[in-house]
Amino acid sequence: QVQLVESGGGLVQAGGSLTLSCAANGRTFSTYALGWFRQAPGKEREFVASIGGGDWSIMIRYADSVKGRFTISRDHAKNTVYLQMNSLKPEDTAVYYCAADRSAIFTTTLNIDYWGRGTQVTVSS
Repeated sequence: QVQLVESGGGLVQAGGSLTLSCAANGRTFSTYALGWFRQAPGKEREFVASIGGGDWSIMIRYADSVKGRFTISRDHAKNTVYLQMNSLKPEDTAVYYCAADRSAIFTTTLNIDYWGRGTQVTVSS
């Protein structure tokens, strides 16, 4: 059974940092693009960051709202993707979802193959 399991969420003060992890179980995701979306209460799920798989692993995309503050990376050996979040703001508060897709890279929720269940990130002011 394929699973994406997120961890690392929590409560942090504005300006602080958190690192999210997403472990992919049940198959090898080395050729899949991996990434993160988030959803705040009452809002649509939005793209945060993604990193390509296989020959596209040097491709990285960020939402404008997180550029310069968030860093995505992946460890192929551990089948894991990370999201380092620095200089956090209250508007970053959301449930963060891990995603995996067979495309080279993704920036939308359309046709995502696998989703994690999410981890809550709360940034206090």
